[in-house]
Amino acid sequence: MSSKLPNHEIVPFEMTLFVRDHCLCLHTQRVARMVARRFDETLRPLGLKSGQFSLLMSLNRPHPPTLGSVADLLAMDRTTLTANLKPLERDGLIEVRPDERDRRARRLVLTEKGRALLFRAVPIWTSTHRDVESALPPGGADRLRADLNTLLHRNEKDRS
Repeated sequence: MSSKLPNHEIVPFEMTLFVRDHCLCLHTQRVARMVARRFDETLRPLGLKSGQFSLLMSLNRPHPPTLGSVADLLAMDRTTLTANLKPLERDGLIEVRPDERDRRARRLVLTEKGRALLFRAVPIWTSTHRDVESALPPGGADRLRADLNTLLHRNEKDRS
């Protein structure tokens, strides 16, 4: 029996090239991985990864946020967020506490150790962020942020 597929089941190579050159998902994934690697490398001396920095920063608020509000901010499902919180909690950087008014809800508290680490990480983030933004043309970073936020909010609107 031949392992060849009938012609009607073969995607032409031209389509592969078209997807490579036009797919917004592919392009954003590639850039996201590159940028995350860059931040991971610069934050490594502190024992942090870029996602952990973002998570810690999302907890840096006057009042501890709920798990749900952080999941929404980071566009993560709660299960993934909970898994990402575990190492931070184990290392004493955060605490997960029941909400005082609604015992079913959980609040995420940045500990003193977490605040100290975040304080040390911010200058590293600032420098790396400046370097990444400088690779874009003038106004490019603001335009990129605006376009990405448009896509995000349009998707949220379409889902509701």
